Amino acid sequence: MTGAVTGSTGTGMTELPRQAGVASATPARRGSQKMAGRRRRHRDNLIAYLMLAPVVILLIIFVIVPLISAGYLSFFNWSFYRASEYVGFRNFVNVLQSPDFLASIGRGLLFATMVVPTVMILAFLFANIARGLGGKIAGFVKTSIYIPTIISGVIVAIVFTIIYDYSGGVLNWFLGLFGVQPIAWLADPSIALPALAVPEVWMMFGLTALIMLAGVLDIPDSYYEAAALDGAGWFKQMTYITIPSLKNVILYLLIANFTASIQEINLPLLMTQGGPLNATLLPNLYLFNHFTQDTYQGQPIAGALLLFIVLGAISASIFAVLNSEKAVDG
Repeated sequence: MTGAVTGSTGTGMTELPRQAGVASATPARRGSQKMAGRRRRHRDNLIAYLMLAPVVILLIIFVIVPLISAGYLSFFNWSFYRASEYVGFRNFVNVLQSPDFLASIGRGLLFATMVVPTVMILAFLFANIARGLGGKIAGFVKTSIYIPTIISGVIVAIVFTIIYDYSGGVLNWFLGLFGVQPIAWLADPSIALPALAVPEVWMMFGLTALIMLAGVLDIPDSYYEAAALDGAGWFKQMTYITIPSLKNVILYLLIANFTASIQEINLPLLMTQGGPLNATLLPNLYLFNHFTQDTYQGQPIAGALLLFIVLGAISASIFAVLNSEKAVDG
């Protein structure tokens, strides 16, 4: 009995230190795991910062610094050739009181209204048609539709100037086959701006259509199959599946195309020089003319900042109307 008691007691005495050692080792292991996790997070953060650094540096050099410099110079009668003079908000007041600048903003908005909805509708129709194509035809169509995007705006302006020519242009020649008299497409103030909108639509269509097509192809086919089983036709599928699924894509394209069209300068500069009677004087061309012709550049710089504010406000309005934070990817 004594031996049994002694043996059992001895065993208990040897087990207790082992259990205490395991218990003491567990917090130490957990602490080392936490330290390893922190090191991994720090390493991942460091890699992310290093990868973002070039973009941030370029953003600071080419966006932030020029924006701050432009804001500073807008308060001066600044010139390349004469001493600058601080004038406060006078440049902004002069720009806002300029009927030509306000008219150019309105003209730019009208130009964007002509271009953007046309491009979006055509791109949406193309994307839905190309979605059903397959094989080599689909590749050929996608390549062909992208060609206008890679052509220089200068070349486009030259080509469409030839097309619109009054006496020898292709367009007037074609209309003449139906007995229509020649039209001064670029010399008539009432039709000069719509005439510029046509090549703008042509240039924007390719990239917009490809982005729209990528969004359409990203929508699962099961959505359409389930809708077809429920008896939904093409129009209901487009209304309740395609358009809601493309909400983020449509939002991006609206803002990108709007800002690009209202800032267009190549077409009015090369095709009409802002004429006739300032009918095609868009905001950037107005600012360009004053920056290159005025002795002091403070006023066009102030105008550029005001245009930046206008574009930002309208882009924010588009975000608010489309309620992008609730948009759901397909």
